[in-house]
Amino acid sequence: MSFDSLGLDTEILKAIHEQNYTTPTPIQQQAIPVILSGNDLMASAQTGTGKTAGFGLPILQKLLDQQVQNNNKSGNPKGKRPLYALILAPTRELAAQIGENIRDYSRYLPIRSLVVFGGVSINPQMMKLRGGVDILIATPGRLLDLVQQNAVDLATVKMLVLDEADRMLDMGFIHDIRRVIAKLPKKRQNLMFSATFSSEIKALAETILHSPKLIEVAKTNSASEQITQYVHRVDKRRKRELLSYLIGKNQWQQVLIFTRTKYGANHLADQLTKDGIKAAAIHGNKSQGARTKALADFKTGQIRALVATDIAARGLDIELLPYVVNYELPQVAEDYVHRIGRTGRAQNQGQAISLVCVDELPQLKAIEKLIKKAIPELITQGFEVDPRIKPEPVKKSSARRSSPKRGSSTAHRSLQPKQNNVKSANRQHYTRSK
Repeated sequence: MSFDSLGLDTEILKAIHEQNYTTPTPIQQQAIPVILSGNDLMASAQTGTGKTAGFGLPILQKLLDQQVQNNNKSGNPKGKRPLYALILAPTRELAAQIGENIRDYSRYLPIRSLVVFGGVSINPQMMKLRGGVDILIATPGRLLDLVQQNAVDLATVKMLVLDEADRMLDMGFIHDIRRVIAKLPKKRQNLMFSATFSSEIKALAETILHSPKLIEVAKTNSASEQITQYVHRVDKRRKRELLSYLIGKNQWQQVLIFTRTKYGANHLADQLTKDGIKAAAIHGNKSQGARTKALADFKTGQIRALVATDIAARGLDIELLPYVVNYELPQVAEDYVHRIGRTGRAQNQGQAISLVCVDELPQLKAIEKLIKKAIPELITQGFEVDPRIKPEPVKKSSARRSSPKRGSSTAHRSLQPKQNNVKSANRQHYTRSK
């Protein structure tokens, strides 16, 4: 199947061909016809499968068809654009990424889209909404702020998308979502995308969707087969030393690293920079400007390591990202799948390596149970585990599953697999990356 066979306008096809889209992914093949037919949709797809295009392209097509039907580019004689589609996302990063994709896909169309989220001034967003937009991508809290300011009218919305619905529930957005839905017209098309179909997600779907078509393109909670996964056992006090060694020895030029806490992200980024590996941290306490700059610098190669908390686990889309490192395992096993899903995207290969101390063995066991396989183990000489160290309880992050503020939102093959009777090597094996 090709995109040409999906009933998309030539201007849309021109734009996606320029993005090097050739063959639709499974979620795109299945979702696009369903959405074009007008049916509600409940879709589950693992991260990195191309679901933004799966809902973005048919939304653009339906909007274009309506504009032609109205025989007016704006759909209104006065030029005021009624809001056609509303896309809700849990984090600023994900909203921004969706917005960027929509702009790319609609490059040659008379369509106006806008992204709004918290953490930045609301006034410029209100100014941009004055002339009306066709497609609005928003985090729930900031959207409600704009509604309260009478800056946006939801009464004209014909299509609603809940992206990463499970993440939104996990972050405490359920009440905001219900408040938004109460302001929408009852007659509309609803699209829900979620990594999992939990009981909570199904309950939400029953209140929003009407006779939805169901699409599941991958096993629930499964990691992409394009990602090679490793575990490296190491003592907690030597994790940073090992990480710097792996980055330097294997010449990793772009690595995304996950920590459990904001403080841990800041501290690790500082330590890596001192080791000669230019790094930056990204998390909820950073200003939106700092987060945007850190991500931009990472994408362009100005920094080699980006250290993130789980707020970034689903919101980042970095083309050809080769390596993801779990510096600390997540407290919730499902988050492991979302973290490592930042690599191995769009048919590309990726590697994920988890640095696991004795304290984290229960989390590792839960992850392996979830993905239904044991993760191969690596050993680097000089960094073997000290059997005398006893486990201590892992401190839980206070930020996990707390209600957000309004508007917020791998080693190379050269590493040797685990072998029996590996002798400890001298600490001189460690060399810092220059």
